[in-house]
Amino acid sequence: MLKKSLLGKDYNNELNLDNGSKSPSKSSSSNSSSSLTPENAPPAEEDNALSLLQTLVHLLKCNVGTGLLGLPLAIKNAGLLVGPISLLAIGILTVHCMVILLNCAHHLSQRLQTTFVNYGEATMYSLETCPSPWLRSHSVWGRYTVSFLVIITQLGFCSVYFMFMADNLQQIVEEVHVTSNTCQPRKFLVLTPILDIRIYMLTILPFLIMLVFIRNLKVLSVFSTMANITTLGSMILIFEYIIQDIPDPSNLPLMANWKTFLPFFGTAIFTFEGVGMVLPLKNQMKNPQHFPLVLYVGMSLVIFLYSCLGILGYMKFGSDTQASITLNLPTCWLYQSVKLMYSVGIFFTYALQFHVPAEIIIPFAVSQVPENWALFVDLSVRTALVCLTCVSAILIPHLDLVISLVGSVCSSALALIIPPLLEIITFYSEDISCATIAKDIMISILGFLGCIFGTYQAFYELTQPINHSMANSTGVYMHHFLFLF
Repeated sequence: MLKKSLLGKDYNNELNLDNGSKSPSKSSSSNSSSSLTPENAPPAEEDNALSLLQTLVHLLKCNVGTGLLGLPLAIKNAGLLVGPISLLAIGILTVHCMVILLNCAHHLSQRLQTTFVNYGEATMYSLETCPSPWLRSHSVWGRYTVSFLVIITQLGFCSVYFMFMADNLQQIVEEVHVTSNTCQPRKFLVLTPILDIRIYMLTILPFLIMLVFIRNLKVLSVFSTMANITTLGSMILIFEYIIQDIPDPSNLPLMANWKTFLPFFGTAIFTFEGVGMVLPLKNQMKNPQHFPLVLYVGMSLVIFLYSCLGILGYMKFGSDTQASITLNLPTCWLYQSVKLMYSVGIFFTYALQFHVPAEIIIPFAVSQVPENWALFVDLSVRTALVCLTCVSAILIPHLDLVISLVGSVCSSALALIIPPLLEIITFYSEDISCATIAKDIMISILGFLGCIFGTYQAFYELTQPINHSMANSTGVYMHHFLFLF
């Protein structure tokens, strides 16, 4: 018996790229392949299925990442009034697009009489029935495009997590001799780090490799709960500090310059990073029909948390707001623990973000080898992918902007551009209303503009190495500063 994959399905029920070009009718009638195509993949087995609470825990952890810490700066870039309104609007649009994706996948699974289709399959099967002959003949590229975007986006998040954890560990270790029990506002002192940041990344590497060897989401939910607890603890300490003695916000601009609004859009899109987990989580539930409730409750909590942290953080620190809100916290043991707790949360979140590209790549790799090599290939690919994210974090200069660029292109496409277009294609032959078509086109255009703006801003800041070294849009800390009270 083959080992279970992370989604709890047998490998011979997993993704088979060789059969990706077949239509549903051809796939169901063909007996030449030894592997079942993914449209026939069964849902999670009862003993591995997720409960409502476990699904909610996973959903929260997939959306609360490093981007959260950069929201005060994002609000600063947009303005005290425009920022929160825009963040709420982007959050609502993102959730709406998640619901669109769920509806399209459910409709296609009923049309094909299957139990589950993933994001890429939904795109491919929709294109197979669209009016354009060219799109029908190239429908498989819809699946490949989505899979590629998902892989790049999720591995990009993982690379950001690597640098985030390494920078936090570096700060904690190298600030030990200046950390005290008295919490006072920070002052800056230029100082060369004791150890290169790459040493800290290599230190973290083996622990992350062992973590991603956990291939079942139900087991991983225990660690996800721990991540939620540590993240909650750090958030409580951050809020406890920023709500004290908030200055009069009347001197803060309600609307910032339009040029500074560009990085706000990229940060906001980057922050809502859980679109790749929506369909896998639904498929893994004991009662998938309850997933919309989980989605609305979970994302409402996420949007509320984002808004509160962004607004209060900007009101507290004003023009001194840094790229990560932790850069504004005092240098004392209490607030050093915030970095440690948040890093622990990000450590476990890494496995959740990692499993999405792993579930695309590993089944294909396993299908190419004999059954007795399946486990070895599985673990080898997982190890290689973790090492790839580590090498990317080590070798690529200004990784935060590179990942911001990837996020602007890939995340905007996955979260805002493709789902509305998918709804039009899926329901085009079933009397979709003109209002729905107009709404979907407007959302896709907005996502496309966000993609263009985010890409432009990332390229612009890549040409400004001096300014960029002082700020990091993903919450990664400055390497050449040691903070003294």
